[in-house]
Amino acid sequence: MATDTTPVFRARALTKSYRMGEVEVQALRGIDLDLWAGEFVVLLGASGSGKSTLLNILGGLDAPTSGEVSCQGHELTGAGEAALTHFRRESVGFVFQFYNLIPSLTARENVALVTEIAAHPMTPEAALAMVGLEQRMDHFPAQLSGGEQQRVAIARAIAKRPAVLLCDEPTGALDSRTGIVVLEALSRTHRETGALTVVITHNAVIAQMADRVIHLSDGRIASIQANASPVEPGSLSW
Repeated sequence: MATDTTPVFRARALTKSYRMGEVEVQALRGIDLDLWAGEFVVLLGASGSGKSTLLNILGGLDAPTSGEVSCQGHELTGAGEAALTHFRRESVGFVFQFYNLIPSLTARENVALVTEIAAHPMTPEAALAMVGLEQRMDHFPAQLSGGEQQRVAIARAIAKRPAVLLCDEPTGALDSRTGIVVLEALSRTHRETGALTVVITHNAVIAQMADRVIHLSDGRIASIQANASPVEPGSLSW
């Protein structure tokens, strides 16, 4: 069982390779990493640095070629699909660059899709209020701006009270002003839920709001920097 001295994620010697025709691509080249409860972590790196591959392995969406990874003391490496499905459903919230909302459902109904299958969920209304969408719950995705749709996606991700929130370029499809509103929603949900929040981005400005910044380059961790004074999203600009 996990304890206060056990990281939420523990990864050791993670590698991931793909074959593309005759070429073998090394996406990860030996990752050692601990991520702790309550942290807001930014994984920073250029396209192709291995950020999304690492996030997918942590979230149980992909398996490493070699190495080990565990979450809250439970091994993910070698786990069967049923166990990984249970892990993703109960422990992990995902936010992607594109919102993946169901067009025929309202914001409230999109969030309810998760709350109806989670063990101890928030209400859809509480989750949407946490991201500032109290007045937009009964609107359909087509009636919402891009930033509002992303905030619905965040509400959907945190409504099941996950231990971990994994975000893959959550502002990548948004302009700066709208992106900051989305980051403010992420900051608030992190503060109010206490979930380990991991955001991957190529935008170095976003790293200023993290507790720790992990730089990836060519499938390796280039550096890990602690941030003694994280800034509020409203202070960011790019």
